[in-house]
Amino acid sequence: MPVYSMTGYATVQSTSLASSSAEATTDTAPSGSMGLEVRAVNSRFLDLTFKLPEELRAHESALRDQLVAQLKRGKVEVRAFIERNTQHSVTEPSPKTLQRLNAVQDSIRAWLPQAAPLSVAEVIALSAHQQSATPQDWGSTAAALMEQAITALRESRKREGKRLADMLLDRIAQLRTLAQQAQPLIPQLVEQQRQRFLERWKEAMALGDDSIAPQTAQERALSEATAFAIRIDVAEELTRLDSHLEEIERLIRKGGEIGKRLDFLIQELHREANTLGSKSAALELTRVSVDMKVLIEQMREQVQNIE
Repeated sequence: MPVYSMTGYATVQSTSLASSSAEATTDTAPSGSMGLEVRAVNSRFLDLTFKLPEELRAHESALRDQLVAQLKRGKVEVRAFIERNTQHSVTEPSPKTLQRLNAVQDSIRAWLPQAAPLSVAEVIALSAHQQSATPQDWGSTAAALMEQAITALRESRKREGKRLADMLLDRIAQLRTLAQQAQPLIPQLVEQQRQRFLERWKEAMALGDDSIAPQTAQERALSEATAFAIRIDVAEELTRLDSHLEEIERLIRKGGEIGKRLDFLIQELHREANTLGSKSAALELTRVSVDMKVLIEQMREQVQNIE
């Protein structure tokens, strides 16, 4: 199952419902085309916004249901527009329309004999105005276009999701490399600290008054060194970090609605990297911790876009 981003864009448009051909000659023939534009960005929940012309206000609920059925998260904005093409095409008035115009003209001229008769251009203009004033049902067109727009949007989000998944897998590989660099440093650091404590205790004993037995001083030094070694041991943090990376990789390869779970795991990764830095007793380990936090922050920013 693919990984979907919450970011995407789609635009679709119907073909002109009244072409320049002479086929659309009825009074109720639609005379325009419709377009839909859908934009989506990341959001914790599904947040829908519609900007529709008056002809589509009654269909907003049905369009909303189509989106809710197929999208789970994201801030989605839907814009619709209707383009009428009556001014670019000439349709022949129907006999019914001509009869009505003729009757109205005769009635007017009966009262106003000096009134000029209607010209051909005026008849065509009045006929077109009457047709444009006829209510048209855009519901079926809007529903069909919304299905196309959702399909295109999901394809767009799928492509973006593939890019995000590849980026996350790359960061996971880099984090594992850093963890491998840190792993051999642990026993070295522990042994270094043991030696430092022993040297310091020997120096302290050389300057002391011999009130403490050498064996007792050495045991005390070893005890302090062991306690400090435990405090700086980051083996558990590296183990947990590797476990989180395995789970993140598993979720990415599984796909689906994984954004919220990934967000939680990224927080856990950040916690382990912070602990690694706070326990650091060597410059090399500090560098590893900083590099890890940079990579984890990059992952966190991108995970915010995953559905």
